[in-house]
Amino acid sequence: MQEYGIFMKKLISVAVLSVVAFSVQAERSGEEIYGKACTFCHEAGVAGAPKNGDAAAWAPRLEAGMDTAIATIRKGKGAMPPGGMCADCTDAEYTSAINYMSK
Repeated sequence: MQEYGIFMKKLISVAVLSVVAFSVQAERSGEEIYGKACTFCHEAGVAGAPKNGDAAAWAPRLEAGMDTAIATIRKGKGAMPPGGMCADCTDAEYTSAINYMSK
């Protein structure tokens, strides 16, 4: 009976570690996020979106702070839906994308 208990503990440990390992996703780069979710609007400046690489257009947004920029993405603004086009992005990924586009 004790062997069964040890087996079950090991089985549960393996199952938990598998779930944790599966759910951890490597952070995507700003360029990857841009290509996946931002390029359509930010390449052409659709509906007033600051264009990729236009540092002057990004400057006032960056002056407000990264937390404000991320909050705007999460809430949506104008034609941009909540989360932009990346509903599964983390704050770190949004930051990377903004940094990528604002240079």
